[in-house]
Amino acid sequence: MIQYFSLVLIAIGIYGLLSQKNLVKLIVSLNIAELGVNLFIVSIGYVADGKVPILSPAVNRSTMNFVDPLPQALVLTAIVIGVGVTALALSLVLKVKESYGTIELDEIRGDKA
Repeated sequence: MIQYFSLVLIAIGIYGLLSQKNLVKLIVSLNIAELGVNLFIVSIGYVADGKVPILSPAVNRSTMNFVDPLPQALVLTAIVIGVGVTALALSLVLKVKESYGTIELDEIRGDKA
């Protein structure tokens, strides 16, 4: 069920990327799509009734029912990279605003509707 929700988030993000002309809205759409992808990756690694992959006396020695930690590590890395990309994109939007006086793509291109 959570995988369907993540696919909906990806679709909403892609729709925003294709339909918006405002640079800030494009960045928000990109972040929504990124959130959907991250949620999808984490949901793949989920194991029902899975245990934390840390060996201790309380945890059974069998490794058959451990939750896969790799998707969580990948998503954590993706979140850090996503924050950096968002910060860079917003700083570029500020430069565009200073140069052109607007953040609308149509006005930057000189298209008048």
